[in-house]
Amino acid sequence: MDNKIDLGPVYLRPITMEDTRRIVDWRNSDRVKKNFIYQKPFTEQGHRMWMETKVATGEVVQFILCETKGDRPVGSVYFRDIDRENNKAEYGIFIGEADAAGKGYGTLAAKGAVCYAEKTLKLHKLMLRVFADNTAAVKSYEKAGFIKEAYLKDEIKEGDGYRDVILMACCFPENG
Repeated sequence: MDNKIDLGPVYLRPITMEDTRRIVDWRNSDRVKKNFIYQKPFTEQGHRMWMETKVATGEVVQFILCETKGDRPVGSVYFRDIDRENNKAEYGIFIGEADAAGKGYGTLAAKGAVCYAEKTLKLHKLMLRVFADNTAAVKSYEKAGFIKEAYLKDEIKEGDGYRDVILMACCFPENG
């Protein structure tokens, strides 16, 4: 795997154990957590376990999204539940730094992820789940080539109510 995936104003680099504190801080921030399907608190111990049992084994491929100018880490993207039998995986992303949100970095990262899934992981299908009310993310994913496949009403319990989820995917027929 190439060390760095250049996306112009941002790039992706492989995650390292040194990113643990940053990931935990980002994922526990209210701004990130509210748009994440998994909303339980993150711990350093839990993240280290994720790194050792998922990333190190290849079950998950995770990158840190960095600004090209200054090399500042601003978020993360990952491929999880990589299923080699069915040639598919689930994609996830978050922009951790508040001042990096709304700059198009997520769309660039999603486009890079689609290319990586097709060319490097050689997947047939890359899917994602997104809260239906996260319209900015839905638009970003559509720009990257994802299409809506399903709408799941009242899918995730939150407080006294439920949130709807959209399943989106990209297929790469040439990867059988």
